[in-house]
Amino acid sequence: MRKSKPNLKEKKISSTVISQKEVKKKKRKNNSKRKHGVSSWKLKLFMVLLWVALALSVLLGGFIFYCYKTLPDFSKAIYIERQPGVKILASDGREITSYGGLFAEPVDVDELPSYVYQAVIDTEDRRFFKHGGFDYIGFARAMAVNLVKMRYAQGASTITQQVAKNLFLTREKSIKRKVQEYLLAQWLEKHFTKKQILNIYLNRVFFGSGAYGLNAAAKRFFNKQAKDLNLREAAILAGALKAPSRYNYLSHKSQALARSEVVLKLMLRAGTISLKQFEEAVNLPIGEANKDRILGARYFGDYIMAELAKFIKVSNEDIYVKTTLDYHLQQRAEYLLRKYLRQNANKHVTEGAVVILDKNGAIKAMVGGADYYKSQFNRATQALRQAGSSFKLFVYLTAFENGFSPDELLADEPIRINDWEPQNYDKKFRGAVSLRQAFAQSLNVATVDLATYLNLEDIISMALKLGITTDVSDEPSIILGAAEVRVLDMAAAYTATVNGGFAVFPYAILDVTDTDGHQLYQYHPAERERVLKPKTVQNINILLREVVKNGTGKKAQKVKNARGKTGTSQNYRDAWFIGSNDRYTAAVWVGNDDNSPMDGVGGGSLPTEIWAEIMK
Repeated sequence: MRKSKPNLKEKKISSTVISQKEVKKKKRKNNSKRKHGVSSWKLKLFMVLLWVALALSVLLGGFIFYCYKTLPDFSKAIYIERQPGVKILASDGREITSYGGLFAEPVDVDELPSYVYQAVIDTEDRRFFKHGGFDYIGFARAMAVNLVKMRYAQGASTITQQVAKNLFLTREKSIKRKVQEYLLAQWLEKHFTKKQILNIYLNRVFFGSGAYGLNAAAKRFFNKQAKDLNLREAAILAGALKAPSRYNYLSHKSQALARSEVVLKLMLRAGTISLKQFEEAVNLPIGEANKDRILGARYFGDYIMAELAKFIKVSNEDIYVKTTLDYHLQQRAEYLLRKYLRQNANKHVTEGAVVILDKNGAIKAMVGGADYYKSQFNRATQALRQAGSSFKLFVYLTAFENGFSPDELLADEPIRINDWEPQNYDKKFRGAVSLRQAFAQSLNVATVDLATYLNLEDIISMALKLGITTDVSDEPSIILGAAEVRVLDMAAAYTATVNGGFAVFPYAILDVTDTDGHQLYQYHPAERERVLKPKTVQNINILLREVVKNGTGKKAQKVKNARGKTGTSQNYRDAWFIGSNDRYTAAVWVGNDDNSPMDGVGGGSLPTEIWAEIMK
């Protein structure tokens, strides 16, 4: 039987219905997949972040716990750990400089004028009485300022944090130290009152120039007690805390005064002082530092500190070192050296040194350079400079020890030793000249002629016996001063010509005592050793006086009984005058640290002028 043909219309409708159902089914399936896929991805991300957060929390907690467990012993808060203080005194007992920490009796904020401690609070931590050891508001403000300026422009450490750092921690810059600083600040706030924390801070903070604590700073900078500070002085000290070196009133007065005005403005803004007090403060008198200290004597002080270790073992106790230094002579030498260097700056001379000894070798003055704050290199004891004609002293002393006399004749004529042809300063020859004339006029050729009659080893031996401590090479050129020497050594060598011919060993420390007056060291002179015959001393002084009377040292004539010798190295790189009066021997050197030539400055000019002004 033939099947009926299906209805095409029904078939089409049926097919459409099936198709729509399948589409909907697929959509539901796809939507389900998409929905579950997104949910799964978010969940995984959440879980990862959660585990990361937990891991970081554990690590942070562990780090904080580690910082806590490695905190130093809190009991150290009662101690002040510092270097011992060393006060260096002149021969008359006046302080000339000091080293180490300077501490004084503690202060109590209740005994201070309120503006004294408020100057510190308004400058260092204006919310001190409001925060709990860490100033979150101040921290946020500082971070905002630093972000805007794209540099570290403002700090946020509170006074409590600074106390924590000063008492317990080092100055190491690390995250560990900052965390420990925070923990310690919390501990301090819990165990001490605000007043106690402020007292600790004021008594231990560093103000500069070796002064720790408010009383020490008031004494060091203004020669008064902290309770007697006026508003301007209090502002100067508070301003120094930001940078004790840069805002040091003793060494950078203008910067310190400018900084104090910033402090006064902060106090005015905080309401601590009135506008009238602000205006009056600018004109308040400022106390003067202790005048018994010579601020420029640090070269000598450094020398003393190096010598001190040879005689005593420096402990934790403060000590007083009484020295041979003549207070007024030191001041005079410092002032005149700087004055003459300034006046002759156009001649390309930038540095100098002065050493003054008495007949026994006691150092009465020492100036190691033009400005200690610019360069701590001591040119009196550390620099090695060519002696020039001042080294001829050892040639003529050797000659006198071997029987020569001042009036014996020498040949000032062309001479050649191997490839060396010495010349006189003026390139001229004078024929027959006496030892007296050759020395006074500093004739090179005649001096070389004299040396041909002597043994070079004897000349070197003479220099060493008289106090030269540097290596003197066995070369003919040393006869005319090619040897490098120290200023202190040359002063010692020339002193032997005025003390009867005895070797001189320079010394500077008379005694050392502790704060209770117990003597730790006392100088005892060694037995003197004669190194020159009496006749040699007599003859060399004839020559040294002739230099001043008729020779290259005429500018020293203003000094009574002056005798000495000039020296100039090749191309005017070094210029010397070393000489004596009836009391002292002084060595003066000028030149440049880079060994560059001066503009026509020889031994008979600037060094002799400085020497004469100091010694007259």
